[in-house]
Amino acid sequence: MKPSATTATATAPVHYQVEVLDLHAHLFRVTLTVPSPAATQTLRLPVWIPGSYLVREFAKHLQNLEARQSGKRVAVLQTDKAGWELRCTPGTPLQVQYEVYAFDNSVRTAWLDATRGFFNGTSLCLQVPEQTHAPHTLALVASDALKGWSVATGLEPVRVTKAGFGLYRAVSYDTLVDCPVEMGPFWCGSFEAYGIPHRFVVAGAPPSFDGTQLLADTQAICEAELRFWHGDSVGADIKKVSASRKRTAGQSHIPFKNYVFMLNAVHDSYGGLEHNNSTALICNRKDLPRLPRSTLAPTTHKQPEGYTTLLGLISHEYFHTWNVKRLRPAELATYDYRAENYTQLLWFFEGFTSYYDDLLLRRSKRIDNTTYLKLLGKTINQVLQTPGRLVQSVAQSSFDAWVKYYRQDENTANATVSYYTKGSLVGLCLDLTLRAEGKTTLDAVMRGLWTRCAGGPMAEADLLAVLQDQGGRSFAKEIAHWVHSTKELPVAELLERHGVQVNREPDQVAQQLGLRVKENGGLFIQQVLRGGAAEKAGFAAGDEWLAVQTEGEPWRMQALDDLTLYTGKAKKVTALVSRDKRLMNLFLTLPAPTTAVRLSIRDAAATTKWLDGID
Repeated sequence: MKPSATTATATAPVHYQVEVLDLHAHLFRVTLTVPSPAATQTLRLPVWIPGSYLVREFAKHLQNLEARQSGKRVAVLQTDKAGWELRCTPGTPLQVQYEVYAFDNSVRTAWLDATRGFFNGTSLCLQVPEQTHAPHTLALVASDALKGWSVATGLEPVRVTKAGFGLYRAVSYDTLVDCPVEMGPFWCGSFEAYGIPHRFVVAGAPPSFDGTQLLADTQAICEAELRFWHGDSVGADIKKVSASRKRTAGQSHIPFKNYVFMLNAVHDSYGGLEHNNSTALICNRKDLPRLPRSTLAPTTHKQPEGYTTLLGLISHEYFHTWNVKRLRPAELATYDYRAENYTQLLWFFEGFTSYYDDLLLRRSKRIDNTTYLKLLGKTINQVLQTPGRLVQSVAQSSFDAWVKYYRQDENTANATVSYYTKGSLVGLCLDLTLRAEGKTTLDAVMRGLWTRCAGGPMAEADLLAVLQDQGGRSFAKEIAHWVHSTKELPVAELLERHGVQVNREPDQVAQQLGLRVKENGGLFIQQVLRGGAAEKAGFAAGDEWLAVQTEGEPWRMQALDDLTLYTGKAKKVTALVSRDKRLMNLFLTLPAPTTAVRLSIRDAAATTKWLDGID
C-alpha cells in the first residue's frame, strides 16, 4: 500500500486523506496517518452519530483495511464489530488505508455517486482513542473524476483551492466528525446575519428553484434566532457601524464564526441533523421555493405548502446550534461513540427546539398568525391522537429513543409518545404559564440557562433552578406532572388564557376508527390504535381492507373515505379483509363521531403579545 503523492505531511497528531476511489462503486478511500502510535494501537469507528440516537453500525461499510510502518505491513486484528488492534513500533508513523462504501442518501452517513458526494466523519474517520482530544487534519483530494465539483464544510480551511479541495483542520476528533462534507456541482449562495457569514448550498435543485427567496427567508430566520439567544446587543442598528466593526461586535459572544447549510433536494425524503457550525438537510425537491417566471406557472404565483415545512426544518436545526450542540445533556458532555449514550432530557433539547422552530418562523415574519396556529393545532392533535401518551412519559420516551423512537413499528403509537411533539407542548405550557404569572418567559429562561451553564452541559436541576430564580417559585410540580408522568397537559386552558380559541371539528375517518392506513392501489392497515373501534373489531396491521357490507350488497374499498359513501346510516358493518392471503370477515361497530382541535384567535392583543415574544 503506497500512499498517494498528494498525501500532505501530517501537521497534526492525526491526519486523514479522503479521496474518491470509484464513483460508480460508491467507494471512498481513506488514508489515516498516526504520527506517534502506541505499541498496541487501537482504532475504532463510531457506531452512532450525535443527534441521531440509534446504533447504526457504520463499520459494516468499511472494507480492505491495511496498515504499514516504514513501508512494511503491520498485522491488524479486529477485536469487535467496530474495533481493530495493531502491534506497532512506537515513534514510527503508522499509515492505515481502507475503503468505505457510501450509498445512504440521508443526513446521517455517507453517499457517493457520479452526481454528488457527502459524508459525516463518524462514517469515514477511524478514531484513535488515546488522541481524541489532540488536533486533527483532513485532506480532501481532487481528481479528474470530480471536475466541476466544489466542497462545502464547516471545517477550518488551512490550504484549499477555490473549489474547496485541500487541507482542513479541527481541534479534536469530536470537532472533525461534527463537520460533514458536501461535494458536487451544487448551487451555492451566501448572506450575512449580523456580521456572521452564512453559506447555503443545495444539491439536486431543479431549474425552477428560487435561490434568492431561500436565502432571504433563511437570513430572516437566522437573525431572529440570533436575537433570541443574544438579545438586543446583536439586534442593534448595525447600519450605523462599519462592516468590520459589525463583524467584530457580532462575533464577540456568538458561538460560531461562520455557518454552512447543506441541503440535498431529492424526490421523496425529509430530515436534518445539527452540527456546531453547520447542518445537513434533506427535503423533497418539489418543496423548494420556485421562480415565478415559468411559462407553465399559474398567473398567481404561490410557493409550495411544503416550503413552510422546509423553513421550519431550517429553523429547527439552526436553533440546535445553541440548544443541544452547546447546551446539551450532562450525560452527553463527552460522547462515547462505542455504544448508546442515555439521557432523559430529549424532551427539552428536541421538544423545546420543536416549540421554537415554528414560533420563530412567526417572529421572523415568514408565516402569519393563522398559519402558526394551524401548525400548532397539528402538533396538539398528533399528541392527543397517540394512545401511547397515556403509557409512556416524555422523560422515558427520551431515555428509550435508542430502542423505540428510531425503530418504530405497528405498535409504536400505542406504546410511546414522541419527545418532539409532546416535548414541544411541554415548552408551550411552560411558556404560557410563565407569561400568565407575569414574572418571566420561557425565552428569558432559555437565555438564563445559556448563561448559567456557560453554553455547556446542563441537567434538569439547572432548568428548575433558573425557573425558580426567574419565576419566583418552584416549578418542580409542573415538571413532575408534565414530564415524568402521563398526566394530560393543560394546553387548551393555557391557550384560552392567551386569547386563543380552542375549537373542535369532526375528526378524520381514520382517527375515528382508530386506524392509520396507506392508500396505494388498495387500502392497507399500518397501525391499529389502542382502544379504538378497529381494534375491537379485530383489525391488525398488515391487513388489506377489501370491501364493506351493510345489510345490502358488498362494496369494494380502495380509500378509507369510501366508508362514509357506502355505509349510509348503518351503525354496524362487515369488513372483508385479506390477512396473509386469507379472507376474513370482521364485524365493525361504527363509533360515535370524535373531534380534533382547531385553533383561532379570540383576543388578538393577548395572542400577539405571546407570538411576538413581548415580555
